[in-house]
Amino acid sequence: MKALNPIILSGKEVLPLVEGGKGIAVTNGSSSGAWAAAGGAGTFSGVNADARDDDGNIIPQVYSGRSRRERHEELVAYGIAGGIQQAREAHERSGGEGRIHMNVLWEMGGCERILHGILEGAKGLVHGVTCGAGMPYRLANIAAEFGVYYYPIVSSGRAFNALWKRSYSKVSEWLGGVVYEDPWLAGGHNGLSNSEDPEKPEDPYPRVAELRRVMNSYGLHNVPVIMAGGVWCLREWDHWLDNPEIGPVAFQFGTRPLLTRESPISDQWKQRLLTLREGDVYLNKFSPTGFYSSAVRNDYLREMIGRSERQVAYAVEPVGEHTVEFRPAPRGPAYYVTPADRIRAEEWMADGYSEALKTPDFTLVFETPDRSKEIRKDQADCMGCLSQCQFSNWATNEKFSTGRKADPRSFCIQKTLMSAGHGGDIENNLMFAGHNAYRFASDPFYSNGFIPTVKELVDRIMIGD
Repeated sequence: MKALNPIILSGKEVLPLVEGGKGIAVTNGSSSGAWAAAGGAGTFSGVNADARDDDGNIIPQVYSGRSRRERHEELVAYGIAGGIQQAREAHERSGGEGRIHMNVLWEMGGCERILHGILEGAKGLVHGVTCGAGMPYRLANIAAEFGVYYYPIVSSGRAFNALWKRSYSKVSEWLGGVVYEDPWLAGGHNGLSNSEDPEKPEDPYPRVAELRRVMNSYGLHNVPVIMAGGVWCLREWDHWLDNPEIGPVAFQFGTRPLLTRESPISDQWKQRLLTLREGDVYLNKFSPTGFYSSAVRNDYLREMIGRSERQVAYAVEPVGEHTVEFRPAPRGPAYYVTPADRIRAEEWMADGYSEALKTPDFTLVFETPDRSKEIRKDQADCMGCLSQCQFSNWATNEKFSTGRKADPRSFCIQKTLMSAGHGGDIENNLMFAGHNAYRFASDPFYSNGFIPTVKELVDRIMIGD
């Protein structure tokens, strides 16, 4: 493998290795501080970050507000307090080495307020902000206000071009790098556009070469591209090094740092990663964000798949093929469905899926009474963790609503990620992972269940493995 030369990130020469900033309670001050101490750029998550009490116990994020708006204010306060604590811990653990970055989702509820709060409360401790899940036009101005570098996450040159023209060209001196996240291979939420086929992955090389061409056209020859998604060992990326079509490049690791001693995920989660097989990570569109996302195909996702399959289209009056009256509840409203769909619906109801829930797309999905009750409670308990939520119809606007019917085919993402990240049953919660996670089982580095420290992992990566 070619020599892996240092690179300038956030104003300092570091190893071209970036820790991916995974969401709720999955990347924290401990893991990111250790990564920075090893010489790279560590990234803690600023999404619902944990705070601890004086005894070191995690403070549960309990919401007591009676309205969604009141609970949203609690969520923002929790996020700021937790983010400040994680930044301080990362700074202490780094020992002044590497760089400390924070990751946020532009579409998370209260994003701008939380960014301001953490950067104000942890001045000088955060060197860069990575941001994706949307088009973060105002990210540049916020970063510049606090003198930190910004790293937009994009999945195409076209997306960066739009960000540059609208905003970033005015604050280019604080652009630390551009993260290209492979929309087919990365874990968590993925940036697939309507023109891209989720079933047909594309080679990242020509897409990144095009991104570099766009960047160079604006004089950004020295601004690094950070390749994210699908990166396992650097021997496989040797042709990207010292390559003028790619330019200065660093590599982001999201999945591999999950399996380290400093990683805050549960032992149950870590052991599950060691057993995954190819294809066990599933690209799905159940997320209430509206984005595709990649997660382990477990009982939780299988339930979501089953719910979506138990679905029929309806009309409120006879039209076209929807000619058969169907009344799920004896005293409930009547719907008109096709003859075949009525037979299917009656079979599902006979199997115990007796509750018909309406979706915004004029379909009915069928669930058990207990699960239907849970869905309605989760929707009612919404605290606005997203700027717009398909599951609860919350929106961060003057009406606090998307104006659309809540969609029962999705789920409360804050609830399940909080549970997964704090020792909940990983078979019955959302478990994000990149599509290369199956390689834990075959990589000799992890033989006999070996779990390395962050330093041991970085050393391993540095030799190409």
